[in-house]
Formats: sequence, structure tokens, C-alpha cells
Amino acid sequence: MKVAIYGQFYHQNSEKYVQQLLDALEKKNIEVFIEENFLEIIRENEVIKKEYNQFEVFKQLDNSYDLFFSIGGDGTILKSVNYVKDLDIPIVGINTGRLGFLATIQKEEISETISSILQKNYTISERELLTIATTPKNDSLSDVNFALNEITVSRKNTTSMITINTWLDDKYLTAYWADGLIITTPTGSTGYSLSCGGPVITPETNALALTPIAPHNLNARPLVIPNKTKIKLEVSGRAGEYLVSLDSRLTTLEENSTIYIEKAPFTIGLVSLNEDSFIQTLRQKLLWGEDKRN
Repeated sequence: MKVAIYGQFYHQNSEKYVQQLLDALEKKNIEVFIEENFLEIIRENEVIKKEYNQFEVFKQLDNSYDLFFSIGGDGTILKSVNYVKDLDIPIVGINTGRLGFLATIQKEEISETISSILQKNYTISERELLTIATTPKNDSLSDVNFALNEITVSRKNTTSMITINTWLDDKYLTAYWADGLIITTPTGSTGYSLSCGGPVITPETNALALTPIAPHNLNARPLVIPNKTKIKLEVSGRAGEYLVSLDSRLTTLEENSTIYIEKAPFTIGLVSLNEDSFIQTLRQKLLWGEDKRN
């Protein structure tokens, strides 16, 4: 078996859990490849207790990999998607931080769960993505033009709102007068969209949501649409340019650009040891909120 590992040291004692994963994989004689920057961080933190001949860096993945281990949190998984792309490699999210919806394997469970995962005793949660194209073409969106969570347009270098003219399947919907607009997948519905008043959408739902950011229109509300819908946006404002974000990646567009957003032709598979992990995580999040108020 051949696996890839990518991670980020954002949380306390992360190195301990990296070592646990490496030890578990070594016991099973797994061929391991570690992303270059993460491998450098590991060595700087002296995580690896000895030299492992099978540890190499990967420049570009291919479909010869069986699993992709993401160590960190939900943000790390979003960055992992940039490596996995359309290669159909399941992502194993090991959460070394706070409770997350994507990285569902907790750091304390590594030793117990790795054996089950390597024996393929898991389910795959297929997650849809969004793609973006622009007219005129923007070179910064050419290589990585997809997002797992959301695509967002927002104002730049101004306190003034922007106007976002919106079409659904070539039918004019409205002009949002707001700080921005979020187009979210079910996966992203528990992120930025939720903080702006958007709905929670379960992962298996075939839907997208449009959530305005601080809208001035009194009748502007989040809108749930079929995931087959093709979205067109034209943005204008005082600054003459605006921001477009694909998950955590940012680029600038001129206001004469037209944006086209639709469902991506491929999905991302997230490894789950429990079919109800999303509902369980949602319930834990709700209970956490109650505990904070009490």
C-alpha cells in the first residue's frame, strides 16, 4: 500500500500525533510519501526518531496512491484537496485541533483507527466541489479553479458595498448590494456561509446555497438551489476591482469580468469510520454552543 501525508503544525503537541501515525504505518510496512514542506517542518521539530528510507517527498500525486492522510484540521483538508484534485484518492482527516466537520478522526484515536483504515474498514463520504471560470480568462484561476467549501466574491480596498448581478441558468435573479456573496456546497455550509446566516446542508443533499454577506437589500436572504444550476455573476463597485476566494485561495478580478460557477465534474472522498459522523459532529457543535452559554 502507498500513502501520502500532508499536514500543518498549528496545534500544541501535533508532533506527538505525527509520530504515532508514522509508527503505525511502519508496523504495517506501508510505503509513505510526505509533502516537501511538511517533511521539512517534521525534521525541524525532530519528530522522526530515526531515518526511514521509504519517506520521500511528493511533487505531484498520481492515482497510484491508496490514501492521503491530512494532519491538522478542516483547513488542512481544504489545502489537501489541491493535491488530490480529481485523482480519486480518499482523504483521511486526522484532527489535531478543535472539533471539525471534515477531519473527523480525533488525535487520541490514531493508534486504534489506523489498523481499521488500512484494512479498508471505513466508508467514503463523497463531497461535491464547485468550479469557476471567467471572461476574460484569469491566469491565476487556470490551474486550481475548484473549491470544496465555497466560492466567494467580496469587496476589496474599500468600505463601500459592491453590486453583484446574479443569473441562475441564464435567468436573471437579482442584484445583491452587499459586502459580498458566498456560493457554498453542502460541505461548506457549516463554514463561512453559516456565520453569515446561511443554512446547514447535509453532505448528501444535491444542493448549493447563495448567501449574501451583510446585504443592504432588506429582502436579500440565503437561497438554496439545485446543484445542477449554472451561476453567472457580474460585479461592480467604486474600487473597480474585487476579491474572489476559492476556499482559502484569493485572487483579484476587474469589475469588467464575468464569473461562471457550476458543480465540478469530480468529487472528493473523505474517509469516515462512522456513517453518521456529520450528524454527530453537528450535535457536538450544538452542545458546545450550549455549554458556552451556560
